[in-house]
Amino acid sequence: MEEASIEHSSPIRPNKFRKIFEQLQQAIANGKYKEGQRIPSETQLSRTCGASRLTVARALKELESIGLIERRAGSGSYVKEQVRRQGRTFGLLIPELGQTEIFEPICQGMARASRATHDELLWGAATHDVESHEHQALQLCEYYISKDVSGVFFAPLEYTSHRFEVNRRIIDDFQKTRIPVVLLDRDVCPYPGRSPCDLVGIDNRRVGYLVTEHLFRQGCERVVFFGWPNSASTVEHRIAGYREAARHAGKPELVEIGDAECGESISRLLAKHRPDGFVCANDRTAGQIMIRLNELGVEIPGKMKITGIDDAKYASFLHVPLTTVRQPCHDIGAAAVRTMIERIEHPNMPARDILLDCQLIVRRSCGSSA
Repeated sequence: MEEASIEHSSPIRPNKFRKIFEQLQQAIANGKYKEGQRIPSETQLSRTCGASRLTVARALKELESIGLIERRAGSGSYVKEQVRRQGRTFGLLIPELGQTEIFEPICQGMARASRATHDELLWGAATHDVESHEHQALQLCEYYISKDVSGVFFAPLEYTSHRFEVNRRIIDDFQKTRIPVVLLDRDVCPYPGRSPCDLVGIDNRRVGYLVTEHLFRQGCERVVFFGWPNSASTVEHRIAGYREAARHAGKPELVEIGDAECGESISRLLAKHRPDGFVCANDRTAGQIMIRLNELGVEIPGKMKITGIDDAKYASFLHVPLTTVRQPCHDIGAAAVRTMIERIEHPNMPARDILLDCQLIVRRSCGSSA
């Protein structure tokens, strides 16, 4: 069956906006538009790109925010003269790079934005041994401090027993050396704590509400939220959104933290809660539960509806294509670079959460065909 999708987003089409943004970014980087040169007007770009002026205006605003152009009232947009910087290098401290699906496209978005602003990214080596993530993160912290980098993009550790201690130590070490940190996806502190760093990600509480509400609309009565132990604070926010949606619909709140790969555990869960739907903390967990349900002879979506979060590359290729929430990973990466530049230019402004919008992608696993 061909998958169907429903996308909840602003009137501006994200893919069209990104395409225009990246085309102009590349044209400036390649010298097609030189410093001080006026670029085509919104009307011209709207016509040549086949997009609305609103979409073009958003792309130009994004280019302005990362310092590539300046917009002069009544005159147009001009390629900004770049201040020649020496040694502005940013470190990537992402212990789960290569394992957590969202970070690769986030890094691609950062790399593109950094090239446009003539900055450099340092990539740390990744390991597949979860227990060594803590040691690796601390080593990279020391390395970036020794290199006197201009800033660090940090995705805090999860799934390890000492993650809070290690994450706080890393933030403390960078603060002592006055190296700014922009957090990716999650904070280092459990809610309601707040670190002193800027954070770029999505509104995870809203995401949790969105997918849970969708399952109730598909006729589910008993929906379980399932996540792994020691998960990131993002999962706590998704659970909060799930609970809010369940209360609003007058349904039971059924939260389980456990091992999605254990058939016995899933079998006990089914007997305990008698669910007809699952909201999973992420797509990987959803895929693992789908395998266990298939082994137990539970038909998806006939007997069980299921959703994930992230829209990983494989989500549409599972044996039952997965309904999920798509994170705007490339836009998160570009926003992170913009946030870092603003933090360097205005070091005393309050820490901020920059939360981007997401899209609900509806596929067969939730029982909806449209």
